[in-house]
Amino acid sequence: MFNKILIANRGEIALRVHRACKELGIQTVAVHSTADTDSMHVKMADESVCIGPPATASSYLNITAIMAAAEITDTQAIHPGYGFLSENADFAEVVTASGLVFIGPQPETIRLLGDKVRARDAMIRAGVPVVPGSDGVVEHEEDALRVAREIGFPVIIKAVGGGGGRGMKVVHTDAAVVSAFSLARNEARQFFKNDAVYIEKYLAAPRHIEIQILADRYGNTVYLGERDCSLQRRHQKLLEESPSPAVTLLQRQTLGQLAAHAATTVGYHGVGTFEFLMDGDQFFFLEVNTRIQVEHPVTEMVTGVDLVKEQIRVAAGEKLRLRQEDIVLRGHAIECRINAEDPRSFLPSPGTITEYHPPGGIGVRIDSNAYTGYRIPPYYDSMIGKLIVHGSDRAEAIARMRRALDEYVVNGVATSIPLHQQILRDSDFCNGHYTLSFLEKFLQKSKKSPKT
Repeated sequence: MFNKILIANRGEIALRVHRACKELGIQTVAVHSTADTDSMHVKMADESVCIGPPATASSYLNITAIMAAAEITDTQAIHPGYGFLSENADFAEVVTASGLVFIGPQPETIRLLGDKVRARDAMIRAGVPVVPGSDGVVEHEEDALRVAREIGFPVIIKAVGGGGGRGMKVVHTDAAVVSAFSLARNEARQFFKNDAVYIEKYLAAPRHIEIQILADRYGNTVYLGERDCSLQRRHQKLLEESPSPAVTLLQRQTLGQLAAHAATTVGYHGVGTFEFLMDGDQFFFLEVNTRIQVEHPVTEMVTGVDLVKEQIRVAAGEKLRLRQEDIVLRGHAIECRINAEDPRSFLPSPGTITEYHPPGGIGVRIDSNAYTGYRIPPYYDSMIGKLIVHGSDRAEAIARMRRALDEYVVNGVATSIPLHQQILRDSDFCNGHYTLSFLEKFLQKSKKSPKT
């Protein structure tokens, strides 16, 4: 096992990794920008190193500065968290070439699965169903039009190296193909430095279902049920739950076995998430996230497995301690992302938290680095934290989340709490009848301001 781990991230996920390390008897090093000097993960870590000014390019994306911090603190491994450099194969390569351990998959695996066209091909070879689409990258406008007609409208043009909704354009007609193709490529070039795009059939109202897997370096892989992440705005998740109210036991087993087999086929190790679109009773592969997910706590709550600790153990070369028969889903968990943003306009609301009182009680978990007096900087993601609840069934989990949201006090900045309070009282959500189009329709239906 490692003696010391550097956490190459910030905020709640850096604190989450720190806690896992402490329970494993591992010392931690926090890196931070000048804007995060007073962040909780910096206060709690055994050591901290300032790696630059607020701009991410000069701090949390600055590989040279992070590696220098690892060297001066005599670190053995680097945990990338999520976001920033967590799925950057070049960073993983630099870490391993320096004789340190990157807590994640091998660089070549990240590179393979980060390229959506190559990942799609790998899944086809592994027998995983994929959305009908182009046979690789589409390079010319005339080819885009031909492929779109062959697949049938609507289609979606997607960046090969994309994510978070960037480089994605939905097209409904011949006339829109050319402009959308150009826009998608320009956006992909801007955000990912790679303008390659491909085309898939657009599913208008699917559910977003993802399978959590855990694999060691010796070919052992288990799946830990599914998460329903269909409640999204512009491809950004707001609420997640496990298990999905739409997935049957047989579907869970089938998807899980497919994901585990595919992970083994590509030589995957560590934690990973296989994402699918569920259209009716059909499932189609979407992508693989080669890191710990923001929503991992709901899986932890229903399985009792500490994913971050297992991730660290696997990276240290230990064999997986879990067998598939050890994984049992108990009860139901829901996670609400609490963001510092206006609940109507969704505009960020950075500033100082003047009063902070998190909810408590049985079955309630808070993953947050916030506290009274903490200043939320304007340079990064607006997440204040994650509120997770667990109940014996979905009805109890919903009731517990309602109660916890009502208890949650965050003053000084606008938050998404009022929006979540409304959603948790919506009849369609409570009945489990929602898809990726839910939130857009919900916001149109709910024109009056959310209660505060």
